[in-house]
Amino acid sequence: MEMRTESKGHIAALITVIIWGITYVSTKSLLEYFTPIEILFIRFVIGYAALWLICPHLMHVNDKKHHWYFAAAGLCGVTLYYLFENIALTYTLASNVGIILSVAPFFTAIFGYLFLKDERPGAIFFVGFVIAMIGILMIGYNSEANLKLNPLGDILAIIASIIWAAYSTLSKKIGSFGYNTVQATKIIFTYGLVFMLPAVCMMDFHPEVSAFLNVGNMANILFLGLGASALCFVTWNFALKVLGSVKTSVYIYMVPVITTVSSAIILGEQITGMIVCGIVLTLAGLFMSEKKKNKIQTESDVEQNAL
Repeated sequence: MEMRTESKGHIAALITVIIWGITYVSTKSLLEYFTPIEILFIRFVIGYAALWLICPHLMHVNDKKHHWYFAAAGLCGVTLYYLFENIALTYTLASNVGIILSVAPFFTAIFGYLFLKDERPGAIFFVGFVIAMIGILMIGYNSEANLKLNPLGDILAIIASIIWAAYSTLSKKIGSFGYNTVQATKIIFTYGLVFMLPAVCMMDFHPEVSAFLNVGNMANILFLGLGASALCFVTWNFALKVLGSVKTSVYIYMVPVITTVSSAIILGEQITGMIVCGIVLTLAGLFMSEKKKNKIQTESDVEQNAL
């Protein structure tokens, strides 16, 4: 029974990263018709509605203090992260954003060590981090790319990865509260949409009706709302519960490959030799760091079992 549950966790994580890997390409296409805030708000409204249809009951929060964690998770994981991601896509390649955001596990490990006291990154972890950052620089500033790259977009993507690390840390804490995954995700979405309202009022939010009549646009919007928002947040949180943060985070490293390949096929973005080298270095650094983390967690588990 335990093996079956673990298999479900791996399947959930795999489905999540495949969808998220294509998300950047889908958003990049929509940016020709919608502003970043329009895409962000519309996709999460659709996702929020889908979660209510799946689970229409209200969830009782056992401790009022838990609302602070839900609110912070909504602000980071729904509002700020996707706002920075969408804006980054207006300045740089979809493949760049996907690869740069894959550095989030590094920041997640650091935040976990600082705030949750459950991660102990060692020397190999930081060596891997440096190697990955070199790869990211090669991807973002290569001179062989035909399309113009803007450093601003790459910087915004890095900020987004830090914000996602904060969300992951908060989600790990929320997972320890024992709430239903769909219900907890729904509360996070509630706070995220509330925090999004000021940005909707201040930024350019005037979606044109004609844009929704485009079949491609509607397909991308539904994909982002139902798939990348509602489904993926639930499947990812489920994977975290079943596999834990270390095993689940390994799947994030597949996102750059999926994004790069899908952007080349769908958007026609060129994959140069410099980008390939950057991808190799980035993934090598990430796996090096992950190997160290797995070793640490295994040792920790042995100690706990011995006790």
